[in-house]
Amino acid sequence: MNARQRAERSGHPGEPRLPAAYAVVVAAALYAALPGKLIIGPRFVIPALELLLLVPLIAINPRRMVRENWLMRRLSIALVLVIAMANGVSLVLLIIELVSGQVREGRQLLLAAGQVWVTNIIIFGLAFWELDRGGPVRRTQAKGELPVADFRFPQDEDHDAVAEVAARSSARSGWTPGFVDYLYVSVTNSSAFSPTDTMPLSARAKLLMSAESVSALILSVLVISRGVSLLR
Repeated sequence: MNARQRAERSGHPGEPRLPAAYAVVVAAALYAALPGKLIIGPRFVIPALELLLLVPLIAINPRRMVRENWLMRRLSIALVLVIAMANGVSLVLLIIELVSGQVREGRQLLLAAGQVWVTNIIIFGLAFWELDRGGPVRRTQAKGELPVADFRFPQDEDHDAVAEVAARSSARSGWTPGFVDYLYVSVTNSSAFSPTDTMPLSARAKLLMSAESVSALILSVLVISRGVSLLR
């Protein structure tokens, strides 16, 4: 039985491909727009590599996430790792510049900090999306039991709430989290420096959320400090 037949039997058409693809394109564009001192090597090498990895992933699932094999799964993880490593190096270089850079470069560095912060949100959103419950394809196409969850969403426990809320619960509607849900988790974790309505369950989810919170906190403190110095 192929992936499309499993999707038809499960009644789920598969998660839309475009939201995550758009996020990767935005991350590549933000990296390409960084100041030269925060970029590894030639400006467009890393963005081109990211887009090159994205092409076969879109080819196998152009509209809905219903097909997956071991190669595509590894390409998906590799894409997230490439974006994460590139942005991680940019974050380190940015921190060095924010601490020791000249005041005349302050405004440019503040803008770059925003780019790195947004890219960080995209990275962790993609990581949560790829890892939780076996990834986007298995969450909707798996037969029988899903892999163990890394996150507990409100919809996972709203089945006994008032009718209009319970109607959207996973138990009653068959709801499964999609990329936008994981991106929201990343945004709130990066902004509040802690989980909000979605709780991490596994050790890897807790470590990822901790890494995102710490990096966002460090970046925020340094940006505020630089902003204060520019106002003097």
